[in-house]
Amino acid sequence: MRILLVILFCASLAGCAQAQQLKCGADQPEQYLGLLEGKHVGLVVNPSSRVGDEHLVDFLLRNGIAVEKIFSPEHGFRGDADAGEQVRDQKDQKTSLPVISLYGDNKKPRADQLDDLDLLVFDIQDVGVRFYTYLSTLHYVMEACAEENRKLLLLDRPNPNGDYVAGPVLKPQFSSFVGMHPIPVVHGCTLGELARMINGEGWLKGGLKCDLTVVAVANYSHRMPYSLPVKPSPNLPNDRSIRLYPSLCFFEATTMSIGRGTYFPFQVIGYPDPSFGTFQFTPRSIVGMAKSPKQEGQLCYGDDLRTAGNEDRFTLRYFLHYYHAFENESDFLSSPRWFNLLAGTDELLKMIREGAQESDIEASWKPELDKYGKMRQKYLLYED
Repeated sequence: MRILLVILFCASLAGCAQAQQLKCGADQPEQYLGLLEGKHVGLVVNPSSRVGDEHLVDFLLRNGIAVEKIFSPEHGFRGDADAGEQVRDQKDQKTSLPVISLYGDNKKPRADQLDDLDLLVFDIQDVGVRFYTYLSTLHYVMEACAEENRKLLLLDRPNPNGDYVAGPVLKPQFSSFVGMHPIPVVHGCTLGELARMINGEGWLKGGLKCDLTVVAVANYSHRMPYSLPVKPSPNLPNDRSIRLYPSLCFFEATTMSIGRGTYFPFQVIGYPDPSFGTFQFTPRSIVGMAKSPKQEGQLCYGDDLRTAGNEDRFTLRYFLHYYHAFENESDFLSSPRWFNLLAGTDELLKMIREGAQESDIEASWKPELDKYGKMRQKYLLYED
């Protein structure tokens, strides 16, 4: 099958980013409604899938598009499921459309679920970090479309961590749903660019290619800061949490709390030990954010990272500080395997155990990051 890749640009991206208003792919209906007319459409969406203040589902139905079903990623269609919580098939109360979960036992659309569809539309806000699972959902959706000869229309959105690249590059033996591709922790791409990369590098099963159309963000460059109008998942409620997420997610493999069970998740670090700091917080179960959070009901002491003066790029500084604050690694690191999956390699933990400094660890990543950087350039839709 001949693969047609169409990249749609609304305006020149050079020299006009500040002069014209940024428009996400979904905010350019003139670029995609014509592609959907007369088609039976499935949507891969969540609460971030907006056209202005309206959900994409409602917008398409209002414009006469035959939306047949919805596929939902981690956290669900309405975004109220905890991290890791199984999302079940259901019916959307507002539209009566069937909602098929892509998080749980069924992470990839099945052939029978695509039988009555002509194409899929993917519109989800990502945060530019390898272990954020919307990228893995995109991979499986592309693979299903390629296998079943269905087109995929991707409505692109900016990357709020898209202004830099950092962290270790994943090794194939550490591939999992929290990291499927040989890319760094902070990859510097939008999902539209990553979809092109997945196709171009032959990362789909058997080297398949997805029939992909990307509606690019208009008037955007990777250097532009972007504040998300809708939180992308329950525990990334604001810009600060999104910028700290690449650094703090490694603590998910430890006994320490990073604020799940508070109203400032991914913005604090703490443990039930007064020697760890003067800032205090107590994780509680919060409906729609965190059920049974780590250290629930325990007064935790540590650091408040919500001030503007803190590091807002990927750093190991916080992790190394607390790693060395514990006398025994086992009291701190609850799951070395989970840490290695998040890191995408076991080399990072080995260097930490050997007492390596952050600068030495970062230097060890440089050859693979340089190689990745050259490959990345082939798939960029926006200026760096």
